[in-house]
Amino acid sequence: MPLFTIQSEFQYEVVRKIFEGGMGIVYEAEQNGARNFAKRIAIKIIRSHYASQKMFIENFIGEAKLVADLIHTNIVQTYHLGETNGVCFIAMELIRGVNLEQFARHLADKRRVLPKELAVFITSRVARGLAYAHAKTDKDGKPLGIVHRDVSFKNIMIAFEGDVKLTDFGVAKARGFLTDQEGEVIAGKADYMSPEQADFQVTDKRSDLFSAGVVLAHLLLGRNLFKGENAEESRSRILNQPIPDFCALDPRIDDKLNDILHHCLARDLTRRYATADQLMYDLEYYIYHSGYGPTNETLGKFIRELFGQTAPHMAEDTHVKTIILEETARLNERAKK
Repeated sequence: MPLFTIQSEFQYEVVRKIFEGGMGIVYEAEQNGARNFAKRIAIKIIRSHYASQKMFIENFIGEAKLVADLIHTNIVQTYHLGETNGVCFIAMELIRGVNLEQFARHLADKRRVLPKELAVFITSRVARGLAYAHAKTDKDGKPLGIVHRDVSFKNIMIAFEGDVKLTDFGVAKARGFLTDQEGEVIAGKADYMSPEQADFQVTDKRSDLFSAGVVLAHLLLGRNLFKGENAEESRSRILNQPIPDFCALDPRIDDKLNDILHHCLARDLTRRYATADQLMYDLEYYIYHSGYGPTNETLGKFIRELFGQTAPHMAEDTHVKTIILEETARLNERAKK
């Protein structure tokens, strides 16, 4: 039974609430078409008390237009921008999975440690999505200058099939799409933002690479080193806290991975990775140089076992469940070495 129906260019039957944020709500819905066509999607709707704010509406529409042409396996796809009764909404790809915040909480609840290969794999897929977005041009071939500005646990999804997806370009900046007050206001989550963001400076694509480094460190250590009691303390840590020797914090982290983390988290922009392609190369070389490394399927097996889920076509396949358990045990054993 649908919660409510949205009648626009298409008809959407909203079936459940997925996520509720400060400025918008995301629902799961069914898009209906001719001859009993039905497709499950996600619907992002502006909260009612923001619906009358001109700048917010312009940015919401700008986000939809910006991501409509971002077609990449590691970015959540946008299908449609609609409006009903004066309220704008975005129809987008439905990810059957969890965000990294939910993923990390479940790991902690089950007292599990994420294998470092999977931590590096997840971050490498985020880097792939960023590399694509950063290089995006308009129809005339001019760079859009996209900076996500909110690369964080809440905005990285893992599908139960193992796909990693970057989502929510709501505070991104890009030429010609969004109204921006950079230098006057701060965009992003305090404990994942770059020093430039924390210091009210103008950012470029290297800002997202610092945030990707925070994500990688968080995945490896099971905690965010920069998270304070409040946003102000988190920003202070981003700006001033010494970047540690990660080898001393976790024996699984070797010198090469430590170097990658320091290269991401360099406060001096000239010492930070210049492009997401460079970060992606180093991460992927790290996990694949010996000839074997994790895949979407490896991550999918791990997360399904963690959450007690099965892929739709594997519903009662006990043989597959055994493989999942064996693969997870093998990864955990490798992580201990």
